[in-house]
Amino acid sequence: MTRLLLPTLLALSVSTALAQAGPNRPAVDPWALCPAEDSIPAFVEAPATGWPDRATSPTRVLADLLDYSAEDTTVLEGNVEMQRGDQWLGTDRLSLEHASERYRAEGSVRFQDATMRFTARELRGDNLVDRVEVDALRYQLISERGNGEADSAVSQAGASTLLGATYSTCDPAQRAWYLHARQVDIDHDEGLARVRGARLNLGGMTVGYLPYLVVPVDDRRRSGVLYPTFGRSSRSGFELAVPYYLNLAPHYDATLTPRLLSERGVMLTGEMRYLGARSNGQLDIDYLPSDRKADRDRHQLRYAHLTRFNRTWSGDVRIHRVSDTRFLEDFGQGLGDFGISQIRSSAHLLGQGRYWRGSLSVSDWQLTDPLLTDSVLEFSQLPRLAWRWDRPWAHWLQTGLRAEAVEFDHPVRDGGRRLDLKPWLRTPIEGSWWFLRPELAWRHTQWELERSGGDRSPSRTLPIASVDSGLFFDRPVSLGSRAFTQTLEPRLYYLRVPYRDQRDIPVFDTRELTFGYAQLFRDNAYTGADRQSDANQATFAITSRLLSESDGREWLSGSLGQITYFDPPRVGPGSTDLPERSRSAYVAELELRPGARWSLAFSEQWDPELRQTQLRAWRTQYRLRDDGVINLAYRYRPDVVEQADVSMAYPLSPSWRMYGRWNYSFLDRSTFDAFAGLEWQSCCMAVRVLGRHYLRNREGEKDNALYLEIELKGMGSFGRETERLLQDGILDYVR
Repeated sequence: MTRLLLPTLLALSVSTALAQAGPNRPAVDPWALCPAEDSIPAFVEAPATGWPDRATSPTRVLADLLDYSAEDTTVLEGNVEMQRGDQWLGTDRLSLEHASERYRAEGSVRFQDATMRFTARELRGDNLVDRVEVDALRYQLISERGNGEADSAVSQAGASTLLGATYSTCDPAQRAWYLHARQVDIDHDEGLARVRGARLNLGGMTVGYLPYLVVPVDDRRRSGVLYPTFGRSSRSGFELAVPYYLNLAPHYDATLTPRLLSERGVMLTGEMRYLGARSNGQLDIDYLPSDRKADRDRHQLRYAHLTRFNRTWSGDVRIHRVSDTRFLEDFGQGLGDFGISQIRSSAHLLGQGRYWRGSLSVSDWQLTDPLLTDSVLEFSQLPRLAWRWDRPWAHWLQTGLRAEAVEFDHPVRDGGRRLDLKPWLRTPIEGSWWFLRPELAWRHTQWELERSGGDRSPSRTLPIASVDSGLFFDRPVSLGSRAFTQTLEPRLYYLRVPYRDQRDIPVFDTRELTFGYAQLFRDNAYTGADRQSDANQATFAITSRLLSESDGREWLSGSLGQITYFDPPRVGPGSTDLPERSRSAYVAELELRPGARWSLAFSEQWDPELRQTQLRAWRTQYRLRDDGVINLAYRYRPDVVEQADVSMAYPLSPSWRMYGRWNYSFLDRSTFDAFAGLEWQSCCMAVRVLGRHYLRNREGEKDNALYLEIELKGMGSFGRETERLLQDGILDYVR
């Protein structure tokens, strides 16, 4: 009788043979719309959770009547129960033949354990050959809510066969979808099920048929076909991708995906991943032979590798190459891809100690904008050595060094070598309500240039001195019935850097930083070492915050600052000096979070000398219940950009949700990116339909795409995946 309970677990194989859960768990409860009761409610006689382990638990048998009058047969009748750990079996009649070790359970056969419940008309077993048979089986999975039936099931010697088996996560009274198989043969040792005559039924209609299918029944990784994706776009026509997963070894695998593009051809996509004791990496390849639209072969390669040699040293390799400058436009996802004008490949050797960080790297660039020439391509760095040392000697004394040596190369422009050294000394003095942080640095930069005219070995040496100071004040305030702490934080920053003429020095990797609030307190207006801005200036800024006394949350913060130039800055980003001015634009920032659901952020830069706004940006977000969100944003910079962006995921009802995004350029009087769609959900199924209109290339051509995704909860989804599009287009979107 102890062995009787174990073979009954074969019913669990019905569900795992017919259903494969997706690799990522949903962010929200997928069964929120399900009825409270399962298709087979819990048996009141069955044990609750928390029972001891099966292997160490005895078997308990209860019955109203025990008949052992026959010489070789024992019969239990009337409310028969068998229990071992969390396993429970109930039936009306149970007979056991001692010599043959056969048994039969008849009449209201019921079984339950921690993972599932089932009912059956009859259960028969033979312990000598380890065989069990079940007729008219109905089952219910507890955690995944899967349920179904089988006309009959047989398990023997590590293998099971089910006839007329079904699986669904829907309530039996409202079956939006189900899978039906004529026969399922399960090899438990191999962990595979061979499904014959499988068909998928949606809404009462058969929409798919597979005469033969092999699927896993446990968590072991195996090779096999994954769910297909499909869709349509005006640039490539109808698209169908069928991934095939290859389980090559425990520490590496691959996925090959033939992708049919009706107007271009068949693209083959490959993804290979590997994981070692100290390293991991991934290789992605896209290859389209004889693109019918472009009349050439197309390809893309991405490779990423990371190795940790020890606690101090590690290596990082990242390679990205494409066959032509139109590849990202044609096969990317719209704005996110065609907005990239150059792609970078690099390799790094990285080290880190208690007080230092260092790197040795090489990098190269490839142009991906067909409207640009190689002259705008970034300089390759072959190689670059960077070192950073920071040492605190006491709480009031710190020293450090920034060092860089790099060689630049370019296909059409003159290259060169550059050495940059910047030792510094800082003496911070701080209290609970004030701080004073003087800093002195010395910067020396030397170049060796590959050019025919001018100074081939220019250098630049200058001191950099700054003093950063600030105060902190606070007071209690009340707004209605709510208590807050208001802070007032004035800050004064002085910077002195003498002028050096740098107009004859080429620009290799230096860019002007975008002016903003953080830039008010930096000692250089440029990245890289080709330009060091001169300065005799003071920044005065003030910040105020409202902090909730109940939970410490920042309810409101606002900052305002401006630079006053005692000597106008002269060093420009190129070969000319800056225009003269006596003060910078005012920079204002405001952020409001009056509750957990609503936030507002606002930035403004107003130039008092030009008497105009240089930058204006604001965004607001409101979080709705049931995972809804509404985002509004606006950004303006004169003659550069003026855009509005609206996005939302709006729940219309528990079953319906609406999605949308609209990104509009007022300067171009054109929509850059827009999509809209609907989602319908039931307890066991979801359907998402989205239409998208977006800018597909730099010439201003538009493209349209249709996304259709059908999710069978507890099983997976097929169609064109919408999650990446929604996450990229809707801030804080949650599926």
